[in-house]
Amino acid sequence: MRMDRRRALALFGAGTAAVGGPAAAQDRPVRFDHGVASGDPTADRVILWTRITPMDPSAGSISYEWSLNPVDRMAGGAKSGRGTTSASRDFTVKVDVGGLDAGRAYTFTFTSNGVTSPMGRTRTLPEGPVEDAVLAIASCALYPGGYFNAYQAIADLPRVDVVLHLGDYIYEYAADGYGAETGRKLNRLVRPAHEIVTLSDYRNRHAQVKTDPQLQAAHARAPWIVVWDDHETANNAWVGGAENHKPDQGSWNRRKAAAIKAYYEWMPIREPDGGGFSIHRAFEFGDLATLFMLETRITARDEQLDYAVDLNGPDGKPDVARFRWRLADPERRMMGPAQADWLRRGLANSVRTGRTWQVLGNEVIMARVGVPDIRAETEPARLEAAMARMGPGGAARLERMSGMASLGLPYGLDMWDGYPADRQRLYGLIQKAKANAVVVSGDSHAFWANELFDAPEGGTRVAVEFGTTAVTSPGAGDILTDIPVGEIFARTNREVVYSNQAAKGFVLLTLGRTEGKAEMVAVSTILDTSFTTRVLKTFTFTPGPDGVSGLAEA
Repeated sequence: MRMDRRRALALFGAGTAAVGGPAAAQDRPVRFDHGVASGDPTADRVILWTRITPMDPSAGSISYEWSLNPVDRMAGGAKSGRGTTSASRDFTVKVDVGGLDAGRAYTFTFTSNGVTSPMGRTRTLPEGPVEDAVLAIASCALYPGGYFNAYQAIADLPRVDVVLHLGDYIYEYAADGYGAETGRKLNRLVRPAHEIVTLSDYRNRHAQVKTDPQLQAAHARAPWIVVWDDHETANNAWVGGAENHKPDQGSWNRRKAAAIKAYYEWMPIREPDGGGFSIHRAFEFGDLATLFMLETRITARDEQLDYAVDLNGPDGKPDVARFRWRLADPERRMMGPAQADWLRRGLANSVRTGRTWQVLGNEVIMARVGVPDIRAETEPARLEAAMARMGPGGAARLERMSGMASLGLPYGLDMWDGYPADRQRLYGLIQKAKANAVVVSGDSHAFWANELFDAPEGGTRVAVEFGTTAVTSPGAGDILTDIPVGEIFARTNREVVYSNQAAKGFVLLTLGRTEGKAEMVAVSTILDTSFTTRVLKTFTFTPGPDGVSGLAEA
């Protein structure tokens, strides 16, 4: 199906700036430039969100009204209210509406000073018997990297109950940084132009990203359940710092707090009681599934190991034994003990109460993925063409990868592979509960279908994993063009069933009572807003008394 952003922003009036259209709004005191959104649905509550843009920069507080109405128009169920917002929260609005009916669809709008927002659609989660649930899973939307066609494709789905966003909703880089070459071509350079560090910076970056009409359409289509990854703060973040945070940028704790304050203001998420960063939380889809959203980035994660710093010994040569010893340190954590205990109790309760599926919403790839020897796995003619396209540094890069492959080391130290002891603890929780675990992951800018085992060789299958590719951010296949990188990952790694390292899009996950299905949905381009979609691969899996089955290609 062919799509274009000039089409009506889907569904429910999304994309209209105000009653009377953009021209009429110019003489009004406020605008709704950033659309509407909803999120964190439960059986009786949902968060409604918008941002009111004042025409007067010195505006104090702004009053607003909101209304929510059942789509079925049956008597009862409408809700409304009013409130104020101000510069203290960047004029964003977040309303936690309670007393709703389970499994019911609603439309909602905001009104301020006679101006009405676009209309959004949301729904509560169901209670009791549920036949199926449909979740769209997205990640990694680099604004200068291309058009957000994947978001538009999600908005155009005939059915989507919830959108899961697994992080990297924004990126912190400057306008001359990551993605700048494409951004200049498309006139999508980021604002502010410098790397974002302060509260004002993070607010402005969120504001720019949410002016995108395709993103607004996806937010208006269905409720979102979100978690941050690293770029909402800074690249390769951990509890005490980040790879992309330097001493001259001030206190990491101050920067982290500013970034998360802006995130809470601009995202449709229910904030933790008492504030803080602990956003792990669970959602029940009736008697069908429990979704556990994990936070593995800034509440407890230990600093990542770095091959450039940690692999070589005092003589400058690789000390693989020492590196493996450090990697396997049981004290190294992705999740803290409190979150692990919460997950233990939640998994046990979900299985005990008869729910079919236990879904883990997770920022980074969980499977064991070793560095592949690209040179050895690629036919000579394709390898030569790839190195020519990569330029003078291409051969050196592939030489380094071959060297790493010969050592049998992990592909990504920022993934769960960098914390193998904590991954084993997590696997133990799944196995003890006898959960039918489905892991969904972001971050890698690639599609993955993985089977997770509790030992590198042999062992027992613990879960299946589906990694969603990026909305726009470049993957390994965009760099190593002419080389089937995904095929090589699958051929050389036991746990990888399928990978595509270049396609952009999202995963559509359908959970039924006797079978689950994951579709890898790709968009044809991110360089033009006219695009098509196609399903690259579909995998099915089934629940069992001792855990989920392996993957079958449909």
